[in-house]
Amino acid sequence: MDTALWLCCFLPILLVLYERSRQQKTFLARRIAAKRKKGANPMTDLVKNYIGRECLIYTMNSQLAGVIKEVDGSWITVDNGKDLEAVNLDYVIRIREYPRNKNGKKKAIVGD
Repeated sequence: MDTALWLCCFLPILLVLYERSRQQKTFLARRIAAKRKKGANPMTDLVKNYIGRECLIYTMNSQLAGVIKEVDGSWITVDNGKDLEAVNLDYVIRIREYPRNKNGKKKAIVGD
């Protein structure tokens, strides 16, 4: 009986939250497409400063760490030690150099 009550009360709330998340992703995709039509991505010039440095790259859905090898149009190539990855700059939210402590060792990254 308690399970049925829980489903009746919280299932609609979960469905609303899921729908809202889906709508936000759709909105962001349309916004990115509109920016792409306007012209070049200003992020391209900023990323060129990080070539050859180990960075953390945050995208809409994930994050990755590695050395930025090259910037080509709206794509960057990242070497994470195992393989090369290509990342579309339209979906990059944030880039920062990998944090290090005073001895030069890498700091532990906790979910940012």
